[in-house]
Amino acid sequence: MKSPKTHGFTLVELLITAAIVSVLASIALPLAEVTMQRHREQDLRRSLREIREAIDAYKHAADDGIIERKADQSGYPPSLQALVDGAPDKRSPDAPKVFFLRRVPKDPFNPEKWGLRSYASTAADPKEGDDVYDVYSLAEGTGMNGVPYREW
Repeated sequence: MKSPKTHGFTLVELLITAAIVSVLASIALPLAEVTMQRHREQDLRRSLREIREAIDAYKHAADDGIIERKADQSGYPPSLQALVDGAPDKRSPDAPKVFFLRRVPKDPFNPEKWGLRSYASTAADPKEGDDVYDVYSLAEGTGMNGVPYREW
């Protein structure tokens, strides 16, 4: 009578398999981190572009007389929330609101708040003021392109 063959893996086969899996995981983990970083930076670029386009649209609407602009104001929105709340359209008798953003996008690196620059401040030393001329990220760190997030 023949002895039944046992099926299974030897200890050596299991160790080799575990070593191969650990090498593959050590290669994949940094790649996943770089991919996540790239996605967050793309989100930051998209958010900055969206807000800046809305600020520019508000300024053009104020300059073109579509929304009210007082003589002593720059024509830029008083806050980011003003872009969401909208402004009355002066061209129409029933004055429907003109909206510039559905919501203020979040900074993926610092979701609490954006840095605001008023028209009266310089690009080298941005400060908040009576209006919002530009936005920037308050996140510490540098992007994959070598430029600090605050300078994007």
